[in-house]
Amino acid sequence: MLSATLKTGLGNYDIGGKLRTLRLKKKMGLVELGQHTGLSPAMLSKIERGRLFPTLPTLLRIALVFGVGLEFFFAGAREKPVVAIARKRERVRLPERPQARNNAFHFESLDYAAVERRFNAYYAEFLPVAADKRQPHAHGGAEFIYVLKGTLSVHIGTDEHALGEGDSVYFDSSIPHSYGRAGERACSAIVVTSV
Repeated sequence: MLSATLKTGLGNYDIGGKLRTLRLKKKMGLVELGQHTGLSPAMLSKIERGRLFPTLPTLLRIALVFGVGLEFFFAGAREKPVVAIARKRERVRLPERPQARNNAFHFESLDYAAVERRFNAYYAEFLPVAADKRQPHAHGGAEFIYVLKGTLSVHIGTDEHALGEGDSVYFDSSIPHSYGRAGERACSAIVVTSV
């Protein structure tokens, strides 16, 4: 069962609408398409109506019938202006590392609804975790952090920085870094990473 967030994200690609357009352009019925793909007409109908999202092998079977690649179903977002709204109630809260005991933070994606992102934006809530339990990480690009409340301790390489409310930092995220709440007061921030 897909969450509402995943359904919305997949729905943005309009795979069913693209399939229907291809099928009607070839003047092909669901039964005929089913014969060519080995898929049931009922399944194909559900895909077209957006009630079922196909697996990649299923989608490839369909694509081969029409002589298109998989990218046909995932391209086209550029044809429309990029406007993606992420509602607070639809965001999913995730731990820093699934199934880990000492997570330094939980985060929520603020831009998950955007199909083609040039950066990733997160809302993060930092937990009280000892500095030696924080897991440094590194990734390509750059990172920007803006502290909304509390005090955030940011380790970048061998340096440590304390950021208070309204403070921000921009850094090369290929350098190992970690962050954690400093003190007992609740701490949250907006974190932006480049893709």
